[in-house]
Amino acid sequence: MVHAFIMVKTAAGKSEELLDSIRGLGPVSEAHIVAGNYDIITEVETEEVYDVLHTVVGKLQKLDGIADTKTYICLQ
Repeated sequence: MVHAFIMVKTAAGKSEELLDSIRGLGPVSEAHIVAGNYDIITEVETEEVYDVLHTVVGKLQKLDGIADTKTYICLQ
């Protein structure tokens, strides 16, 4: 099992609107609006590292209002 955190920066005023859409993505187990350099922190669990990539590039970044993402894959 691959566990990862994806930091999401949204367009101004879009965080609350995007939260439910992000939570609805299959591999997403948690998503929360946070304060700091990013607007939403997303937790995903997948079978393979490739599935994390597919979630970020194929699903998350395609949502209207996503400005930037940064992915952290857990090592233990």
